Amino acid sequence: MDIFKTWLVETPIAHRGLHGKNIPENSLAAFSNAIAKGYAIELDVHLLADNTIAVFHDDSLARMTGNDGYIKFLNKDDLKVLKLKDSKESIPTFQEVLDLVDGKVPLLIEIKNQYKVGKLEQAVIDLLKNYKGEYAVQSFNPYSLAYFKKHAPKILRGQLSGYLKDSKLSWFKKFALKRMLLNKKVSEPNFISYESAALPNRYVKKYKNLPLLAWTVKSKEEYMRVVKFCDNVIFEKFDPEI
Repeated sequence: MDIFKTWLVETPIAHRGLHGKNIPENSLAAFSNAIAKGYAIELDVHLLADNTIAVFHDDSLARMTGNDGYIKFLNKDDLKVLKLKDSKESIPTFQEVLDLVDGKVPLLIEIKNQYKVGKLEQAVIDLLKNYKGEYAVQSFNPYSLAYFKKHAPKILRGQLSGYLKDSKLSWFKKFALKRMLLNKKVSEPNFISYESAALPNRYVKKYKNLPLLAWTVKSKEEYMRVVKFCDNVIFEKFDPEI
């Protein structure tokens, strides 16, 4: 496969769906918006206490629901009770998103797993086995990608990286991710997703044989600056085709 001719470089990717006023991120409404515009969709997945896969970005529920607690302690039935802020939208399951999208646009699935790998990754693989649309996975965790490499090598996988100055990761993890030190021996990615504000840099130039996505581009001005350094963008808060 020539990955430079796939949707990963040809279709702009809506970060957590095409969200905005009264349409929260990672909601079915945001994903419907992206489908209507023909954009690929980036989304985040967590494993719940009952092994359901939920589509949600944060570990904590506070920012997006106003509730205390953590996503990992919820069960499937809890999702409908919680409403995403400023809306009547609930936290969707990954299966609900797959049913909605149904191959209409590609999916870029971020695996939210900083800890022991296996359960979430395998649950994603199992759900995708019968899915007919185009998709790829990405993660900051090189060992998560290594699991996909071993157990589902045909799924395209991307290494998320960046300078991560505002991240709560340890200095060592930031050091390794910034330089993508585990790319060659652990994750062996098919593409790289790198922090837009840190592009260009010498670390991504070492991987010029791999497609480079820039995240998260939040304005037309930023898009015009970064587009000459990357193959595609993960965007929000503006329309890259206007």
